[in-house]
Amino acid sequence: PDRRDPSNLNINDVLGNYSLTLIDALDTLAVMGNSSEFQKAVKLVIDTVSFDKDSTVQVFEATIRVLGSLLSAHIIITDTKQPFGDMTIKDYDNELLHLAHDLAVRLLPAFENTKTGIPYPRVNLKKGVPPDSHNETCTAGAGSLLVEFGILSRLLGDSTFEWVARRAVKALWSLRSNNTGLLGNVVNIQTGHWVGKQSGLGAGSDSFYEYLLKSYILFGEKEDLEMFNAAYQNIQNHLRRGREACNEGEGDPPLYVNVNMYTGQLMNTWIDSLQAFFPGLQVLIGDVEDAICLHAFYYAIWKRYGALPERYNWQLQAPDVPFYPLRPELVESTYLLYQATKNPFYLHVGMDILQSLEKYTKAKCGYATLHHVVEKTKEDRMESFFLSETCKYLYLLFDEENPVHKSGNKFMFTTEGHVVSVDGRFRNSLWEDILPGEESSAHRAKPTELKAANFSSNCNRVPDERRYLLPLKSNYMRQIDRMVGLI
Repeated sequence: PDRRDPSNLNINDVLGNYSLTLIDALDTLAVMGNSSEFQKAVKLVIDTVSFDKDSTVQVFEATIRVLGSLLSAHIIITDTKQPFGDMTIKDYDNELLHLAHDLAVRLLPAFENTKTGIPYPRVNLKKGVPPDSHNETCTAGAGSLLVEFGILSRLLGDSTFEWVARRAVKALWSLRSNNTGLLGNVVNIQTGHWVGKQSGLGAGSDSFYEYLLKSYILFGEKEDLEMFNAAYQNIQNHLRRGREACNEGEGDPPLYVNVNMYTGQLMNTWIDSLQAFFPGLQVLIGDVEDAICLHAFYYAIWKRYGALPERYNWQLQAPDVPFYPLRPELVESTYLLYQATKNPFYLHVGMDILQSLEKYTKAKCGYATLHHVVEKTKEDRMESFFLSETCKYLYLLFDEENPVHKSGNKFMFTTEGHVVSVDGRFRNSLWEDILPGEESSAHRAKPTELKAANFSSNCNRVPDERRYLLPLKSNYMRQIDRMVGLI
């Protein structure tokens, strides 16, 4: 952390002085089948990592990067099937689970002393919530803790962690607009008042929607699916612009914009690179057609710059915020679209991204954040998600025979790209009557009930005759290229 400047949140929210990159990359080594390096890295974590640090970190980043990776690696080590090869650790005694538990306990103070149940955004790992803490947090930061906290609760048989995370989700959900059903992006955790009234799919909101669906996939709680379906319907009604169908008809290409949560009126003319995750989420619910269109828009921006600017103004056809910190979202959506369609186009996209990364971001000791996507200047920084997500999704895109695809195990990726097996033990909770407003397991939705409202493809895969054509008709491809200034 930047100890001399506590206000340097760009660094301090993430760097907790606890071997972040080593931990975040653990399951990447396993997915790549590198058992010797995986075992070496796990031993290094067990021997050297402690969370007893005087570090103030963002609860969300610590959860998705550190807690999630420790849980993923623990699940891989203890999996009796060992799908990735022999990833067992001699004399392993659940040390990673204990580390995860220790970290989560240190994050719990964020959920105390808030009138709404929505957590404080930051916590000191040694001292709890700092006395000068802000009472404002973003929707994604407070509402995207349920997957990791829920897994931990179910592995330990201790409802505490899932309970606080689920309470935060429900609190945010209850604050949505009566008019549009939309949520804002910044909320006061004491009053429940929306400080940021922007509703969009990018920074501040993105993983909230992702985790409504993924929590349902993992835990089978019907309520999570109902919230997701309602949220998706409201997103389609108020955020989506452009023609109705992706691949037919007249009008502009579909695009999801930022609007006022109360009125649905356009707030600005930019989108951000985090929103590129959304086509991947649409693939998971079977809305493949719409995913194809939105992905093509982001890929066109990538082709223009050889990277995705953090914020892109679609009206000005120029970056508003020009840096690119090696984000994975476009690669993630490319990988999931390839899995759904098997269209070789997405292999070409992956190759294009890979070559851009090699050409513009490779540095002496790793890969560097691009300070400016036009000028291609670099920063001395490689985010941990580059190894945890960007590299993993690229690797899996090209590795058809990977156990993730071939082992018969069902896997899900957390928002930080950590691999979690979807299995029965996460669908059984031991505390039916404790969680607020929960139904008994008899009322839980079965996996086959996963169906999102208002989408065209009805979970059908793209037909075979389209598999080897461009996923988008060429006139629509050109339209998107013109829209981002490529032609």
